[in-house]
Amino acid sequence: MIARKELRFGIIGLGLMGREFASATARWCHLLDLEFVPRITAICDTNIQLFDWYLSNFDSIKLSTTDYYQLLSSSDIDAVYCAVPHNLHQQFYIDIIKAGKHLLGEKPFGIDLQANHEILQTIQANPDVIVACSSEFPFYPAAQKIIGYINEQRFGTILEVHSGLLHSSDLDPNKKINWKRMIETNGEYGCMGDLGMHAMHVPLRAGWHPQNMYAVLSKIVTERPDANNVKVPCKTWDNATLICDVHTDDQHFPLYLKMYRISPGNSNTWYINISGTNFSVQYSTKYPKSLHTMEYKSGGEQAWKTIEIGYDTVYGTITGGIFEFGFPDAMLQMWAAFCDELTNGRNRMLQSFYCATPQETRLHHEILTAALDSHKRAQVVSLQTSNTAV
Repeated sequence: MIARKELRFGIIGLGLMGREFASATARWCHLLDLEFVPRITAICDTNIQLFDWYLSNFDSIKLSTTDYYQLLSSSDIDAVYCAVPHNLHQQFYIDIIKAGKHLLGEKPFGIDLQANHEILQTIQANPDVIVACSSEFPFYPAAQKIIGYINEQRFGTILEVHSGLLHSSDLDPNKKINWKRMIETNGEYGCMGDLGMHAMHVPLRAGWHPQNMYAVLSKIVTERPDANNVKVPCKTWDNATLICDVHTDDQHFPLYLKMYRISPGNSNTWYINISGTNFSVQYSTKYPKSLHTMEYKSGGEQAWKTIEIGYDTVYGTITGGIFEFGFPDAMLQMWAAFCDELTNGRNRMLQSFYCATPQETRLHHEILTAALDSHKRAQVVSLQTSNTAV
């Protein structure tokens, strides 16, 4: 039996994503041949009614508190998963990092560009702390295939790239308002702050950084009922389309990014389509096993092929390859990647794909800030993305 290093985690923010993250520990036996294992040792939320689910399912929890400073002072914690509203990111993330706890934080790593800058400055001042951003979808088997195609430069001349995350969660105009629909807690980015990294993670990792952009932002539902069923203003952007002009050393092509909270028929659909003169791919999590590819040679046929991907993951599992991969599986694979980096360091990980980095969150913020500017001015704007490594 492999001797496994125990990684002790605290969770700050016990809502939907906190539960998803915690439940992955209960499935750790699903993964094969790993020398590390996470344990949930502490939980924190201002709503004590959320404690019961965690305490009922995880005997490893030693501390439950409403005060995150108490959690950070615990010697029973090596790392923290933090899922709190965007307006709290700056203070919480900085405090976590200064406490010497490794951090897997939720998007967008700060309510705005300045908050993100302050977080990254703290990371630079604490180089022994490992920090990453939660982004699950690139861990889908088909996404990993596409990343492999990008690394192999299979596409020839890239003609265009489409990437996005589509929700229908806000289609109902009578859905009650929550913090993601309030500028004070969600920020001016609106849907872009929460969904943007999903759309951008693979393009940013590929080095496809926009030089120019035109943004179309939509406020579709302008009022929503509050907890007392009184209509209140809903000021955040519901949908965003960014048309980006990408230049690399040898490529120039348009990148279309979509982040929609009102997209009828899409409950949580991530997609990426890349068209090239030699090779093209299309993939959507709506059909998680089906990867569509087209290889073209001069004078040859133009025919799409469908590859049934199955359960082919970066970290081996007990699941048979014929079965279907889903969102909880992506969470498990992402967490395994973070634990792998904590245990082995990025350069010695058991596989090569690591979680979204602080620098990628910086690029994400620069793009979203430019999108706000473009929409406000109703014109194309230029942006110079940062090259600072973190």
